[in-house]
Amino acid sequence: MTEETETRAEGVAGIRDVVSIRLPAASAYLSVLRTATAGLAARLDFTLDEIEDLRIAVDEACAMLLSEAVPGTDLTAEFELTGQEMQVRVEVATVGSSAPKRDDFAWMVLTALADDVDAVTDSPDRMAIVLRKRRGAAQRTAGPA
Repeated sequence: MTEETETRAEGVAGIRDVVSIRLPAASAYLSVLRTATAGLAARLDFTLDEIEDLRIAVDEACAMLLSEAVPGTDLTAEFELTGQEMQVRVEVATVGSSAPKRDDFAWMVLTALADDVDAVTDSPDRMAIVLRKRRGAAQRTAGPA
């Protein structure tokens, strides 16, 4: 596992941090990624519910990707923390796979847990899922009780 942190000022939004983690593309290592997700979300003062939503979303995204991953390769995760938002990009090497099905139950879980979800297949041998979660987004979008 490698970890890089890049920090630079970004105006009023404050500090931008990027943490990259590389793990073997095997489900046995996902607990490390769930722990990193929770720790980074806590750094942004996410609520316990928001942290748990992110952990589950990252786990689900990884499970979707691992089913398409080339055995023996790595899964990379990049966490970008900006102000009140975390963006998580998880990526694996694949062999000619298409984007995840957006009408699949797993995709519905992702869209329910994260504020934004996208699948990225920039090249025929790579697949990524990008999640964004904003602190307090559920409270801002919820109507009066």
